[in-house]
Amino acid sequence: MGDVEVSERRRIERSFSSFKIIPINDDNDTFHSEGADFSPVDDGVVDEKKDTDVAKEIDSLLPITESRKGNAYTAAFHLLSSGIGTPALVLPFAFTSLGWSWGIVVLTLIFAWRLYTMWLLVHLHETVNGTRYSRYLQLAIVAFGEKLGKCLSIFPTMYLSGGTCVMSIIAGGRTLQLFYNTICENDQHCLHKSLSGAQWFLVFVCLAILIAQFFPNLNSLAWVSFVGSILGVTYFTMLWALSIAKGRPNGVTYNPSDNVTTTMAQFRAVLNGAAIVAIAFRGHNLVLEIQGTLPTNPKHPTKTRMWRGVIASYSFVAMCVFPLAIGGYWAYGNMMPANGIMGAIAKYHQESTPKWLIGTIYMMVVIQCLCSFQIYAMPVFDNLEGIYVSRHLKVCPRWVRSFIKLFFGGLTYFISVAFPFLGSLAAFVGGITLPLSLVYPCFMWISIKKPQRSSLMYCLNMFLGCLGILISVVQVAGALWNLVVDKLDANFFNP
Repeated sequence: MGDVEVSERRRIERSFSSFKIIPINDDNDTFHSEGADFSPVDDGVVDEKKDTDVAKEIDSLLPITESRKGNAYTAAFHLLSSGIGTPALVLPFAFTSLGWSWGIVVLTLIFAWRLYTMWLLVHLHETVNGTRYSRYLQLAIVAFGEKLGKCLSIFPTMYLSGGTCVMSIIAGGRTLQLFYNTICENDQHCLHKSLSGAQWFLVFVCLAILIAQFFPNLNSLAWVSFVGSILGVTYFTMLWALSIAKGRPNGVTYNPSDNVTTTMAQFRAVLNGAAIVAIAFRGHNLVLEIQGTLPTNPKHPTKTRMWRGVIASYSFVAMCVFPLAIGGYWAYGNMMPANGIMGAIAKYHQESTPKWLIGTIYMMVVIQCLCSFQIYAMPVFDNLEGIYVSRHLKVCPRWVRSFIKLFFGGLTYFISVAFPFLGSLAAFVGGITLPLSLVYPCFMWISIKKPQRSSLMYCLNMFLGCLGILISVVQVAGALWNLVVDKLDANFFNP
């Protein structure tokens, strides 16, 4: 390996921002802060020890890596709280186009594929010499190079962090409105006083940003993730159990062709169903960040504890997702509405279900959305604080952190109000971001670990990576096809 390549790799490894790489020492950049004297680097000479110390100091000041006191339990709570959410509630609707056999097969394969790529990320987080990549973008740059790494991963990580927060606002705000309507029931005077959609979104954002003010780093969110995990598992279980207990409405069928009239329409429905399954699971963009909260030493690397947390969290994810998809489809079949199992319960069992039970489920959904908002917002806070830390080499003052969180809350609120139809674009944008979880980890392993071309790991990762690209392209094309045929209802500024 030449000197130029070694210097380039060292410079890449000093990058730390979640969405934007801010070099610690470039040819024309140096740090300046009170009480510290950082001299410029001579041409072609890198003070490796000084660079390493500065990189470690910066890491210790940023929200994701400020505290490395986590363990397998906190990692499991973070993964579970961020891994399940409202997108998975639409899984029974995917079965209406896929049918029993293909629905279960596709759901199982996607679940196993994502678990495997998570294993890859966990084992790529820390090198043999102790270097840690605690942000997805860092690992992408190391694997693919600075320009290609940024090009491939900046948008997916940015969307999956900020975009998921926006979707949490939309889902949480609308569920708050459903909770209010459930409490009012048939009282017209009470219903007349209900807030508008934009106002419900604002209530949710204010609650989310208020909670964020009390948690300075990712590890401190352990109890928030614990609450989100418990409530997520609880309301998922309540939804599928309630659907089965209420029995099937009259006229339930399970033939996928009953909902379509032409072969092309059936093919389009299958693509849409597969896309729903693909985007039901989430959280890959947070795996490295969550692992970055764990302590490490040469004898006990982080991968062992992190993998225990992954197995625990994904066990609960499986216990939530598979019964909900299968039980929900059994209960409603082709009568399942497009908005998922919550819409089905409201449509078929609203009158026969106790009001307190429906209200409890709605409130659990709201609280779980508030909890997952905190985890997905943390990489954004980390990136914005990184700009301040890189210039001053000191931790952000409390007022700066508060301003950053208020700014982010205002930005996500504006986007949610301006584009309340983002849920209709989930399949399209999900297809663009799908490589982040199904493709990139496979190619990262090949690039960094360099397995022999004839080895099982090389062939497996190359096959999965190429197949993931094909699936992503087909999903994007299918989503565009659906948008053109169904004519997107773009209700700008009208939530």
